[in-house]
Amino acid sequence: MLVGAKHFANSLTWMIGGAQGSGVDSAANIFSRACFQGGLHIFGNREYYSNIKGEHSYFAVRVSEDPIRSHIDDIDILVSFDAETVFRHADKVTKGGVIIYDSDLTNTVLQEVPSIDDPAAQRISQMLQNDGNAITVHRMLEFAKRNGAVLYDIPYFGLLKQFSEEINEPALSKLTRMINVMALSASMAILDFDKEILGKAIKAVFKAKPKIADSNVLAANYAYQYVKSRFDSVSSQFKISCKPPSADLILVQGNQSSAMGKMVAGCRFQTYYPITPASDDSEFIESNQIMDQTDGKKGSMVVVQTEDEIAAITMAIGGALTGVRSGTATSGPGFSLMAEALGWSGMNEVPLVVSLYQRAGPSTGLPTRHEQGDLRFAIHAGHGEFPRIVFASGDIEESFYDSIKAFNFAERYQVPVIHMLDKAIANSVMTCNSFNQSRVAIDRGKLLQNLPASVEVGAAGNYLRFKFGESQVSSRVPLGIENGIFWNSGDEHTEEGHITEDPVIRNKMMDKRLSKLDLALGEIADEDKAVSYGQLDPSLALAVIGWGSTKGAILDALDELSLEGKRVLFVQVRLMNPFPTALLERMLFNTKILVDIEMNYSSQLGSLVKQYLHRDSEYRIVKYNGRPISTSEIYNALMRIINGNAPRRIVLEHGT
Repeated sequence: MLVGAKHFANSLTWMIGGAQGSGVDSAANIFSRACFQGGLHIFGNREYYSNIKGEHSYFAVRVSEDPIRSHIDDIDILVSFDAETVFRHADKVTKGGVIIYDSDLTNTVLQEVPSIDDPAAQRISQMLQNDGNAITVHRMLEFAKRNGAVLYDIPYFGLLKQFSEEINEPALSKLTRMINVMALSASMAILDFDKEILGKAIKAVFKAKPKIADSNVLAANYAYQYVKSRFDSVSSQFKISCKPPSADLILVQGNQSSAMGKMVAGCRFQTYYPITPASDDSEFIESNQIMDQTDGKKGSMVVVQTEDEIAAITMAIGGALTGVRSGTATSGPGFSLMAEALGWSGMNEVPLVVSLYQRAGPSTGLPTRHEQGDLRFAIHAGHGEFPRIVFASGDIEESFYDSIKAFNFAERYQVPVIHMLDKAIANSVMTCNSFNQSRVAIDRGKLLQNLPASVEVGAAGNYLRFKFGESQVSSRVPLGIENGIFWNSGDEHTEEGHITEDPVIRNKMMDKRLSKLDLALGEIADEDKAVSYGQLDPSLALAVIGWGSTKGAILDALDELSLEGKRVLFVQVRLMNPFPTALLERMLFNTKILVDIEMNYSSQLGSLVKQYLHRDSEYRIVKYNGRPISTSEIYNALMRIINGNAPRRIVLEHGT
């Protein structure tokens, strides 16, 4: 079912595809920025293979006058400049939707596209009811046309040749990289988009290369005028009308928001070993290491690319011991290597933040694809028992504020904090409210910068770093503080940190460390534990529970249901460990039908609800094919449940 277009003005989904390295991301970023500068809300989702160049990538951007938080399955405008994009996506274009394609490629045969794998080729052949004749781009386009798509053929090479003569540049090879912008501009002409705003967006994306920016603006204008003159009766039902942009909104990529939160939080040391999709977090900080401070001076943040993930977490622990807010960022396989050092951090009560960007596993899995399969692992990683806080963000805006809170939690309770993000957040872009730094105060906990000469010492004459009786959380000092000598070890230790195997001290230390979770559960604000959206309809008594990046698609789907008079409660769980049992019991008290929605195979949040609330979900909606969950999928699945014709476990399978 088509979701969204019936209810939103200026509402459409625009997609561009092509080989990796051919400018797909640049074109999508220009489109997103242009729509944002045109006063519209956007949500964009980027999908790509794990190789560097050549394989198929695509970027879908949903546009609306009203706030949107997710993508939908249908495509209204498909922009292509290669054969594979047509083969893979033309069948998803809506009735009345537009396909822009290269007229020189219509005779390309499916089997001639080496990057289309055999399973995908077989599905395309079956869809077109292969009769023994060659499957060509032309046949695929005719199939889409019969389904109501409107076709626009653009002779890219000929257009580029005309443009080269126009600007007196005989070397076509220098201009071929502009085909992506020309294809984008062709779609903007069909949408009747403001050409001046498009030009400003191109210059903004290429601001570091002004000459390239100017050349791309000229190419975009040329393609725009070509479409307007050749298709003088452009009749697409989809148009984009611009208005002044809101000063309260910003356009943010997911791989930037958490990194910006760390800067504001006062993190000044981050380590990483390159791994998708976590690396973008550190690379963004590397590009913005020098920062303006409130006192007018310059500050800086040190980012170190280490030899492996073991070094990354141990270096971050070392940084935290000096009193500097320190963290590391990684994804599943890298987090696996960090498990032993995570335990060392727990044993020594070191405030450490690990940004865990989930991707599909196990092992290398799907390196550039999405999943929420690491929840249980994050809660239990490491041998033995030690406290850690596991905190999950639901979208780009939350990830900014949650990064600050993660450092506050780490230092307040002196525990490792695992901040859970995922590929769907990292590789999406959206409009959201401007970040307000004053919403979150900095809490450094019991960090002492100096000690009196008469400070209390232990039996060995050292500082009581792990002192009993002060509370579960002892005062801590940075390494090197006068009168602050103490010991760190991976072994069990005394109050001073000296190794011991005494059974009484062991019990007291375990009680001290693990009781921090009860302390945190009592002090952390309810809105950081779980958030409820909407109201429970007594006639349905249906509630949805979820976590992480499913949030946006769930909320958008529930808005669609509300327009049809069906009210559903949504509870987003944010604090995964310690688990907010009492709060969730209150939130779900009158629920008769509980639906758990997750991006993993085994419904890991559902298993936590069963463990702590002693309640199983009536329905479980899961997706684990590596592609993010859409509003369309959730809407359709919930409609099946409401109508009483759904199995207890619904597996979602949409994705290219």
